[in-house]
Amino acid sequence: MAQETATPMDAAANAQEIALGVWGQILSFGNDLLRPWNAYQVLIVVGLAIVAHILMKVLGPHIYDWMRAREGWPKWRMRFLVLLHRRLRMVFFVAMIWPLIWVMREVTWPSRSYLLVFVAQLALAWLVIAIVTRLIVNGFARSLVRYVGWTWVTLAILGLTDEAQSLLDSAAIEAGEMRLSLWLILQAVAVIVALTIAARFVSITTAARIRRNAEISPSMQVLAIKFLQVVLYGAAFFIGLRAVGVDLTGLAVLSGAIGVGLGFGLQKVVSNLVSGIIILLDKSIKPGDVISLGDTFGWINSLGARYVSITTRDGREYLIPNEDLITGQVVNWSHSNDFVRLDVYFGTAYQNDPHEVRRIAIAAAQRVERVLSSKQPVCHIVGFGDSSVDYILRFWILDPTAGLTNIRGNVYLALWDAFRDNGISIPFPQREVRMLGDDTDGASEAESGSQTPRT
Repeated sequence: MAQETATPMDAAANAQEIALGVWGQILSFGNDLLRPWNAYQVLIVVGLAIVAHILMKVLGPHIYDWMRAREGWPKWRMRFLVLLHRRLRMVFFVAMIWPLIWVMREVTWPSRSYLLVFVAQLALAWLVIAIVTRLIVNGFARSLVRYVGWTWVTLAILGLTDEAQSLLDSAAIEAGEMRLSLWLILQAVAVIVALTIAARFVSITTAARIRRNAEISPSMQVLAIKFLQVVLYGAAFFIGLRAVGVDLTGLAVLSGAIGVGLGFGLQKVVSNLVSGIIILLDKSIKPGDVISLGDTFGWINSLGARYVSITTRDGREYLIPNEDLITGQVVNWSHSNDFVRLDVYFGTAYQNDPHEVRRIAIAAAQRVERVLSSKQPVCHIVGFGDSSVDYILRFWILDPTAGLTNIRGNVYLALWDAFRDNGISIPFPQREVRMLGDDTDGASEAESGSQTPRT
C-alpha cells in the first residue's frame, strides 16, 4: 500500500528535478547569448532569414513559371518540385547557412560557429521531416507525425532527449506486472505509425499489380486486396505493440471480452461484413455490373466491407448494405453475360394490316444503333384493345451499362418515324362529352331514341 502511494510522489519529485535541470540549461544558454560572438551568430541567422525571404519573393515566381513549362515530366517529380516550391524560404536558408558554416570553420575557431551549427541542423531536420511526411495521405496523421518529429529532433539536437525521456517515463500507470508509461505509449504510436505507412505503401503497390492482372476476376481482385489490407494493417499494429514490449497476452483476453460485447451490439455491422465476404466469394456481383434492387437501378462503383456503392443515371450514389444484396432479390443485368432483351409495347389502328405493321416495326428496330442484328427483333400481337391492336416488340442489346431507358426511347422514335412514313396511325381513345340541358331537351332526346355516352 505504501509503495502505491509513494510512486506518484517519486514521479513528481523526478519531474521537478528534471524541470529544474532544463531551466538551468535555458538560463545558461541565455547567458551565453550575451557574449559578442554568440550575438554575432544570432545576427547572422536573422540576416540569412531575411535574405532567404527576399530570394523567395524574387525567384519564387520565376521558378514557378519554369516548373509549369516542364511538360512530360513524371508526376512524382512534379509533386516533389511543388513541395520544394512551397518551402522555398527554408530551402534557401539551408542552402546558405551550411556553406557559411564551412567557411567560418576554415577562417575562425569552431566555437564561434557552434550556434550556427545548431540552427543549421534544426533547419535541415525540419525541412527533411516536412518533405518526408508528405508521403502520409491522412492530414491528421501527417500533422501529428510532423510536429512530433520536429519536437523530438529539436530535443535531440539540443541534447535534452534523456531529460524528456525520463520525464515521460515517470508518468506511468502500473496494473499488476504491466507498467504503462507515457514514453511507452509514444514509442508504440511512433512504431505503429511507421509500420502503418510501410503497410500502406505495400498495400497500394500490391493492389495496383492485382488490378492489372486480367486473369483474376474483379470480385476476386477486391477480395484479395481487402484480405491483404487486413493482414498488413493488423500485422503492423501487433508487431508495433510487440516491438515496444507490450504484453499481448492480456490484450488477447481483453479483446475476447470486447468481441463478445461487440457481437451483441453490432450484429448488423458484423452481418454486413460477412455478407460482403460472401458476395466477393460467390462472384454474384462485381464492379461495373448493372443491377436493380427495388427502385434503385445503377452501376456498381465499388464493393466495400460494409456496403456496395451504386451510381444511378441521374448521378446519385447509393450505399446499399451488403446484407440487403444477400437477402433481397437483385437483378444483375450483366451477371453471366451482357445480353439483355428489352420489350417495347405499342398499338396501331384496326384498319392497318397487322402483317405489315409487324414487318415495319422489326425493320425500324433493326435500324437503331445498339439493337443487335445477330439476335433478330420479333414483334407479336398481344391483344385487341378498345381502340387499337396491341403489339409487343422484343429486341436484344449487348451493352446494358450504356443505359436502358435511352435505347427504348430510340426504338420508340424509330417506330414513330416508320409509321409516319408508311401511313400507319397510332390511335388514342376519344370521348364525346355532351352537356345536358333542361328537361325539355332531355325528353326530346328520349323520344328520338338517341343514346349519348356520358362521361
